[in-house]
Amino acid sequence: MKFRTLSRHVREGTKNLGRNGWMTFASISAVAVMLFVVGAFILMIMNMNQVATTVEDDVEINVYIELTADKTQQEALEAEIQTIPNIESVTYVSRDEGLDQLIGSLDEETAPVFESLREENPLNDKFVVRATNPQLTEQIADQIEAMNHVDYVRFGREVVNRLFTITNFVRTGGLVLIIGMMLTAMFLISNTIKLTIFARKREIQIMKLVGATNGFIRWPFFIEGILLGVIGALIPIAILWGGYYYVYNNFGGQVQNFLFSLTPVTPSILQVAVVLVAVGAFIGMWGSVMSVRKFLKV
Repeated sequence: MKFRTLSRHVREGTKNLGRNGWMTFASISAVAVMLFVVGAFILMIMNMNQVATTVEDDVEINVYIELTADKTQQEALEAEIQTIPNIESVTYVSRDEGLDQLIGSLDEETAPVFESLREENPLNDKFVVRATNPQLTEQIADQIEAMNHVDYVRFGREVVNRLFTITNFVRTGGLVLIIGMMLTAMFLISNTIKLTIFARKREIQIMKLVGATNGFIRWPFFIEGILLGVIGALIPIAILWGGYYYVYNNFGGQVQNFLFSLTPVTPSILQVAVVLVAVGAFIGMWGSVMSVRKFLKV
């Protein structure tokens, strides 16, 4: 297609938006409302995934060393742990450091009771191990527990397994919900755009009868559909950007103190914007193409 011809189709498609005032308004409104719901859902799922990741990142394995193990045996154990694949870090915590951490976590009334244990500290030296993939925690813990000079291993097996079940459900359920919302939006918006095209079926049939080619008729509607979808996507993007910016700046700190941090505004909204524009353009194009094709069969 020549550039001049394409330019003409673009101009014609743009003019059609103005010619069909209320139908254009109705189509853009339908696109905007549905894509706003989809965008808000995506932002919600992104933050739910952030919660899941934050909670998973706190999972660690406490490897308690036998009380009889000397310094050389402890270093050999650390080296052996380091050879396990998918180990992110191995941190040594002496029994004195462990007691300090324990006392620091207690209130003022209880802490003095444990201060008396400093002379005969009953705690074990330990290694705190983190996995590159928290989902591998149980597998790594089982390998470490079988090593020499390991007294016992603790990582809250039942709690961690339950945690991973929940986080996997959040991710999978979130993905299913997003796909479901997008399919629903595509169906409703596509039908709205089809109604817009249907209202002009006589115009299409007349153009066909006077000898206009299918391409000459189709392209302006094709461009119009894309513009309807893109304009309809820009509106919820602007609303979501402003709304999420307000929430992030006014409530982000409170949420962070409670459990987790919200995903940053700019990368989150940019990702949502790309998805919404792409979906809007595709739905607009699809609705126009399917509708016009029906009326070209004169």
